[in-house]
Amino acid sequence: MKNNAWFFIPSTYFMEGLPYGVINVLSAIIYTRLNIPNDVFIFWTSWLYLPWVLKMFWAPLVEGNSTKRRWVISMQFALALCFLFIALTLQTSNFFMASVLGFFVGAFLSATHDIALDGFYLLALTEKDQAYFVGWRTVFYRFSLIFISGPLVVLAGKLEKHFSNISLAWTFVLGAVAIFSVILVAYHNFILPHPASDGPKQQEKKGLAFYGDIFKKYFTQKQIVYILLFIFLYRFGDACLEKVVVPFMLQPLDKGGLALSTETYGYIKGTLGLIAIICGNIFGGWILSKFGFKKCLVAFALFLVLPNFFYAYMAYFHPNLPVITTLLILENFGNGLAMMAFSVFIMYVSEGEYKTSFYAISTGLMALGMMVPNMLSGKMQVYWGYNHFFLYVSIFSLITFAVIPLAYKISKLDKADSFIKETKTAELMDN
Repeated sequence: MKNNAWFFIPSTYFMEGLPYGVINVLSAIIYTRLNIPNDVFIFWTSWLYLPWVLKMFWAPLVEGNSTKRRWVISMQFALALCFLFIALTLQTSNFFMASVLGFFVGAFLSATHDIALDGFYLLALTEKDQAYFVGWRTVFYRFSLIFISGPLVVLAGKLEKHFSNISLAWTFVLGAVAIFSVILVAYHNFILPHPASDGPKQQEKKGLAFYGDIFKKYFTQKQIVYILLFIFLYRFGDACLEKVVVPFMLQPLDKGGLALSTETYGYIKGTLGLIAIICGNIFGGWILSKFGFKKCLVAFALFLVLPNFFYAYMAYFHPNLPVITTLLILENFGNGLAMMAFSVFIMYVSEGEYKTSFYAISTGLMALGMMVPNMLSGKMQVYWGYNHFFLYVSIFSLITFAVIPLAYKISKLDKADSFIKETKTAELMDN
């Protein structure tokens, strides 16, 4: 099974990361390059998190209807069509709202694909192979984000210069993504196995009773208030900064930005930055395996929060390119390190009778914790300017340390340390 899985685990999890990168990374870059005001595009693109928030509500539909394999193939093909639609909208006069609509539909398709693929993974692999590939699937998911944020953005930057037309360059890039996606769909339709257990889950309870049972058992688990506070506030600073970082990097100096070219942004933030995140994931997994979850949590939070102040420094002093590059690499390494702890947290608070749905609920709440600060950040940045915005958010992000003691009180996490110490580093890289 392990040898067979090598034929589809890399490509399926690469495809899982592809729409997420296009929808949540490329959209911000495209709208910045097309001069959409920060507060406008950040507000609307923040809504793109909504499908990942709401996927908890239709996860039972995926779990209870058709096969996971069919869901995976169908969603991938629909995403390819969605990418093509977005590419074409960029050549219209009302491209902004038309493309936002396309991104929004793509987000729903992507969230559904996530549910189906994670379920398929549990059905197509034995427990031993699940443990073996859990780290590898994250590696290929990260490779997809590197591809989107790095080489693809660099290509767009070169095409902007070649065509002297920004919208045409991005139409070409998104069209290429659509074609590539169709190729992956054809490959997956041929290569994905047909697990005997892949079918609608037999439900003891039907309709609303089935939904109600899932949500009741999730939200009545022990220490649920502590769990919710940690999910919402652990990444608060990161959530506030996420959408604002893109225009800050790309906009000219007279607007308070760092005036990086599209190509340079692709090299630094998209390529070196994501490689740093992967290194942080690997190092974080190794540290966790050595010392355990609870002993690492404060240190990992420090790596998550302190780099927020790097942006305040860059906004006030506009350093040269080598300094910017160094700070961004350190920030992304710290983010990768800290996210290892968060991944372990989400995995263990999602344990229960309906693990697939519980995991969807947990990640949906995590997306909600990102979406709301995202929506507010654009208006705050426009009101305060980049320098004050980054300084204030860095100070606000210290709230992360206030929720860490709550995690120590969650009984489900007591099992995490014993599991971590018996697990290989690569097996902890699931995000």
